Amino acid sequence: MLLFLWNGAAIAAPRQDPAAIRAVADAYAREQTRTLPGTVHIEIGNIDPRLALDACPSLRAYLPAGAKLFGHTSIGVRCEVPHRWSILVPATIRVTVERLVSNRPLAQGSLISEADFTLQRGEMDRSGILLSPEQALGKKLKYAIGAGQVLRADMLREPNVIRQGQTVTLAVQGGGFHISRQGYALNDAGAGSTVRIRLASGQVMTARATADGAAEMAR
Repeated sequence: MLLFLWNGAAIAAPRQDPAAIRAVADAYAREQTRTLPGTVHIEIGNIDPRLALDACPSLRAYLPAGAKLFGHTSIGVRCEVPHRWSILVPATIRVTVERLVSNRPLAQGSLISEADFTLQRGEMDRSGILLSPEQALGKKLKYAIGAGQVLRADMLREPNVIRQGQTVTLAVQGGGFHISRQGYALNDAGAGSTVRIRLASGQVMTARATADGAAEMAR
């Protein structure tokens, strides 16, 4: 009986060291965040020691679908050969940056100027946070915001270069041809956004507004 138990222990499959999994997750997080602005601090959470995974000679880390490389997140670690398993490792990634913060309440449609914001050091806790004045200057607020609010890209839009009802020159380009026609804009549009134009014939064309107040489309 004792001999049987000893043999069973001898042939038991070796288990994966949780520390190695955490090390792979940590290395992946550091590599993926090395180009981020500001200061990055990474904490890799613990793995349940009761979890019994077969030992793997080649661990691979990945970012799970929907996960972010900041805040409270998860980093996946998988084994493919000779065993197939994967695990999500908890992680906290704090990125401290200089962020644009509103100095005062701003109304919807306000054109952002240097007097409207300041740079303040804080945590980049979501995507789209603006880090430089050039990202905000000259753009318009989509909605009103209060003082002390961190500015994000989804709060702003390009100022209108085309107004509804104005006459617009539409350039149509294709293989070996270029046609210019005039029509009336059916909506306001900023540079790079979509504008619908009604031509004299009554036909409505959808084009892209350009910075000079014209529109263009390719065929």
